[in-house]
Amino acid sequence: MITQEDIRTFDVDQIRKEFPTLAREVYGKPLIYFDNGATSQKPQVVINAIEHYYTFDNSNIHRGVHHLSQEATAQYENARETIQRYLNAPLSEQVLFTTGTTGGINLVASSFGEMLTEGDEIIISAMEHHSNIVPWQMLCERKKCKLNIIPINEAGELIISEFDKMLNERTRLISVTHISNTLGTINPIKYMIDEGHKVGAKILIDGAQSVQHMPVDVQDLDCDFYVFSGHKVFGPTGVGVLYGKKDILDSMPPYQGGGDMIDKVTFEKTTYNVLPHKFEAGTPNISGGIALGTAIKYLAEQDLVAIQKYEHELVVYATEELSKIEGMRFIGTAKEKTSVISFMVSDLHPFDIGTLLDKQGIAVRTGHHCTQPLMDFFNIPGTVRASFAFYNTKEEIDFFIKALNRSINMLR
Repeated sequence: MITQEDIRTFDVDQIRKEFPTLAREVYGKPLIYFDNGATSQKPQVVINAIEHYYTFDNSNIHRGVHHLSQEATAQYENARETIQRYLNAPLSEQVLFTTGTTGGINLVASSFGEMLTEGDEIIISAMEHHSNIVPWQMLCERKKCKLNIIPINEAGELIISEFDKMLNERTRLISVTHISNTLGTINPIKYMIDEGHKVGAKILIDGAQSVQHMPVDVQDLDCDFYVFSGHKVFGPTGVGVLYGKKDILDSMPPYQGGGDMIDKVTFEKTTYNVLPHKFEAGTPNISGGIALGTAIKYLAEQDLVAIQKYEHELVVYATEELSKIEGMRFIGTAKEKTSVISFMVSDLHPFDIGTLLDKQGIAVRTGHHCTQPLMDFFNIPGTVRASFAFYNTKEEIDFFIKALNRSINMLR
């Protein structure tokens, strides 16, 4: 368990030393990594955890009686408990390992979705990632349910009054992002959870962009489901987490069939295992789960409040400097936002800007960021997105601004 004494003072210079990729060069230039919204870099302790598992403890878990299997099982389940404590979930069995945020959302859509009937309603928002749109569209087609979309304003904020109007006795599920991956908008999820519960709806929160930037307490939020990806929270790819309330998970049918999710199998009838195994069929991503636990432990040892404040300073500073560029247009200017800046410059194509920045050692993301309906709302082809993590610095932002100006002059 991480105690207050374990939390170390935030020191960006020390933190940067713990992420080996940040020390490399690209095209002979020091790497400046501003694509954290897509995936984060990994500290050495996470890399070591993966190497250690495959070097010393490689074995299948849960079913083996031999020493290696017992060791691997203990590490895997310890990781689950680490994540439970980080989210303040009541029980470790409420933490399900998935393939990522996408996997977690699809699990709920496929399992909880089986309990929906024709005419039931689902609410999502206009700023959702495709992973929080398409599964619900598929469910609505399958079950003949209705999908309602919360609109946004020009600042990239939800129009909450419209959300209020959508709520009714047929609303069965509300699935919204905690923080927009494109706009950086922090949504008022606590209000939405409370209001949704008043009409009996269940609420799923997409935390892919939030767990790494701020403290998350699922009991305080009172959400029914919370999902996030390992690779965005300084862990490995191919693994993620779905938290769910125990009574709801118990009521849901299994998502997939196979080994480990069963209690007893006969050709006449199969009975299912208890949580969390009921939703974890087959051999899991064992090294990924263990390394995700290491990443969450590493993050828990940091001062998350200090990190949140530092990243806010980065986004404010970058916004101020970018505002000085002629033709700058920000996409997403919400009052409450985190360390994501999406922008366009005059009529220059984002891809061209991103390509020239890359040649100067700067990694940003360009395109629609898996939010095509959002691009349609703003009537744009895409944006340049700079997304920061707690290992980025103002000095990197200064170099980014110079490189961006150089790129713009080359394109005009």
